[in-house]
Amino acid sequence: MIVGLVCVGSVLSRSRVFDYSLNPYVGCWFGCVYCYARFMRRFSGHREPWGEFVDVKVNAPMVLRREAVVRRRGLVWVSAVCDPYQPVEARYRVTRRCLEILLGSGWPVYIQTKSDLVLRDVDLFRRYRGQLEVTVTITTGDDDIRRIFEPRAPGIDRRIEVLRRLHKMGLKTNLMIAPILPGADRLIPMVEGLVDEVLIDRLNYHYADHIYRRYGLEEAMTNEFFIRMKSRLASLLDERGIPYKILF
Repeated sequence: MIVGLVCVGSVLSRSRVFDYSLNPYVGCWFGCVYCYARFMRRFSGHREPWGEFVDVKVNAPMVLRREAVVRRRGLVWVSAVCDPYQPVEARYRVTRRCLEILLGSGWPVYIQTKSDLVLRDVDLFRRYRGQLEVTVTITTGDDDIRRIFEPRAPGIDRRIEVLRRLHKMGLKTNLMIAPILPGADRLIPMVEGLVDEVLIDRLNYHYADHIYRRYGLEEAMTNEFFIRMKSRLASLLDERGIPYKILF
C-alpha cells in the first residue's frame, strides 16, 4: 500500500446526489472489484492498481473550516469516491476532524461506509444525532461472495453490528445494497429492526466482468438476475414493513 500526503485547495464538491460531497482521501484501501470510483485513478497520477494507493488530504480540515463559513450550507455526503473510514483514517483522522467542523457549524451530514471504524466516533454522533445519518453498504448476505468482491472490507457481521449500535443510539441508519450481489436477499432478515431505510442499486459492473467469469457467476450480471432480485428484495422488505428505495 502506497500512502501519500497531499494538500488540496478545496474539499466541498458539488454533487448530483446531495448538495455536496467531501472525500477525505484519494483512493481506497478496500479496493472492491466492482467500485465505480476506479475512474479516479486516471486523475490521481498513480500507476498502482486501484486499492494499492491512498492519498491523505492532510490540510482538508483547515480548508473545510474556511469553506464551511463562506459556502451556502447544504447536505454533505461523506464520502462519494472513497470510504471515509478506511484503515488510514485510524491514523490520520481526517474524516473525524472534518465531521467535527461540519457538525459543529450546523451542517447536515450523510455518512456512507463499509467500515466498523465508524463506531470510533459514536461520541460525536451522539452529540449531533439530529444532524446526521449513517448508511452502511452491504452487498450480500453470503460472506463467501463478499470475500470474492470485497476481500479487504470488514465482514458482514461487523457491518451489521454498526447498524445495531448506531440504530440503538437513536441515529438514523440505512442499508445500501449496491451493487446487488448473489445472496443479497439473505440480508433482509439480518437488518430487520436495525434500519430506517434500505437503498438498492445495481451500479456499473464494467470493472468486475472478469471476476464474475472467473467464479462462474455470469448469470448474476444479467438483467434477468437484477429483475428477479429486485422483486425478491421488495417482497421481503414489504413483508417486514421496512421502507426502501430501488434506484434502478
